[in-house]
Amino acid sequence: MTLTSRHYALITAFVLALFLPGRASLPPFDRDEPRYMEASAQMLRTHDFVDVRFQDQPRYLQPAGIYWLEAAAVAATGTLEQRQVWAYRVPTLIAVIISVLLTARMGTVLFGLRAGLTGAALLAVSVLMTAEGRLATIDSCLLAAILALQTALLRAWSDRDADHPTGAGAAVLYWAALGAGLMLKGPVMLIPALGTPLALAIVERRPGGWSPSLWRTDWWRRLRPGWGVPLMLAIVLPWCIAIALVSHGAFFGKAVGTNFLGKVASGQQAHGLPPGYHLAVFAVAFWPGSLFAAMAIPFVWWRRRTAPVRFLLCWIVPHWVVFELIATKLPHYVLPTYPAIALLTAAAMTQVGGWRRPAPLWGRALLVLYGLVWLAVGIAITTAGPVLLWILQHELQPAALLVPVLSLPLVLLATWLILRGQVQDAVLSAAGAAVIVYFGLFSVVLPELTTIWLSPRIARAVDLVKPCPDSVLASASFSEPSLVFLVGQSTRLVNANGAADFLFDNRACGLALIGARDEASFRAGLARHDLSVRQLGTIDGINYSNGRHLQLKLFKAGQ
Repeated sequence: MTLTSRHYALITAFVLALFLPGRASLPPFDRDEPRYMEASAQMLRTHDFVDVRFQDQPRYLQPAGIYWLEAAAVAATGTLEQRQVWAYRVPTLIAVIISVLLTARMGTVLFGLRAGLTGAALLAVSVLMTAEGRLATIDSCLLAAILALQTALLRAWSDRDADHPTGAGAAVLYWAALGAGLMLKGPVMLIPALGTPLALAIVERRPGGWSPSLWRTDWWRRLRPGWGVPLMLAIVLPWCIAIALVSHGAFFGKAVGTNFLGKVASGQQAHGLPPGYHLAVFAVAFWPGSLFAAMAIPFVWWRRRTAPVRFLLCWIVPHWVVFELIATKLPHYVLPTYPAIALLTAAAMTQVGGWRRPAPLWGRALLVLYGLVWLAVGIAITTAGPVLLWILQHELQPAALLVPVLSLPLVLLATWLILRGQVQDAVLSAAGAAVIVYFGLFSVVLPELTTIWLSPRIARAVDLVKPCPDSVLASASFSEPSLVFLVGQSTRLVNANGAADFLFDNRACGLALIGARDEASFRAGLARHDLSVRQLGTIDGINYSNGRHLQLKLFKAGQ
């Protein structure tokens, strides 16, 4: 069987049901998401679609692609002045739908319909995909571009084996996806774009050796690089030339030299970790599919020389190895490998003879240990909602308690089914538990965790007490990007003395946000100006970016 329009519609409906909760109700997640949002908003306000900026600082980290997508979504929905977060998250939602659909399509081509649908479901319910798919950041959109590229590559590669002609559409898709990926994250796109073809060429080397010319005359030629490369350059070069002129070359020095190559050599932003990190966090990041992926290892090993498994391994291994070796590590760096891992896992779980217990005793022991880790992660995830509400706010909400009541039995049922060898039913049970957890977490728990959402509360307080329509806030003790996005581009991020100077210079309309730790310095600065202030409100909460409890006070000049 093949995927039909009905399958595509059902997959789309499933993704929407899974990823829509929380998209409008949750504030921007610090720190990256509001930076993308604010930079996209400033792009619309200034009509400068080349030089990306956050406030008055250039944001030379990656090309402008993601900002164009978010700016287009906001412009289309007319929500710029309302600062509606859901509009900025529209491109990510579309990207998630595309990614899951393409995963199902590739899985169906490689292993059949059941494996394709199961692999798509495992990708959609994975912890990392669920988190990244809700944020207005690059990675979900980059994943969609990579999947489009791999889909075109698979088409050319499969047509070669079947001795079928490859249409020009596959070549257009490959090179357009490569161009789009480069506009999203620059050279990072080249890792999957070159890694998979090179790995395939190496493992398919023929007697007498391998040479690039042989590669070009084989399935690679089906992708028409003669006109495909110019197509890709036509997508990328106009903006590259424009930003080179506008920034006088500074963009490439920062984006490539510092941001890209710097992450290779040293851990940036306290994210330097040793090789093996991505493997270690996989149990959580790919949950609930992580145990099933471990169970699929014997299947993958036994069938490593078959064409479908070989293609997916050539997708996974180069990308994974590169990001295990570079110094800077974050979980989402290996997200582009998750569709391939999901498909290999699905194939092992759904095909006849796919799942068999490891023969060696040590293999069984390792699988049991990993299973215990998986179960512990499942218990932690299913109970996280009410636990967080109790720890942070000392609240017990019936709706939040319902999440573990419904989901934890499904995790335990999945464990029991695995022990009985009913792995397909276990996959369904674990995936069902994940769906319940995510719905409860993003619909009930996180919106109610008001103690961690400082920026929305500050923004509401500013709107209520600001003395002038165009009042500007100077914040000395809380400088998260979400504050700039929700309060306004003109928000000043200063120190305590700077806040005192600001109120002195803006006595009529200025506001200052001061934490308890900085209040003494702030009042010393006020004394220098012989300026009195009036407290307008207090906001207590936790800055989840650094874990600090803050007591923030809002001041204006005068009695």
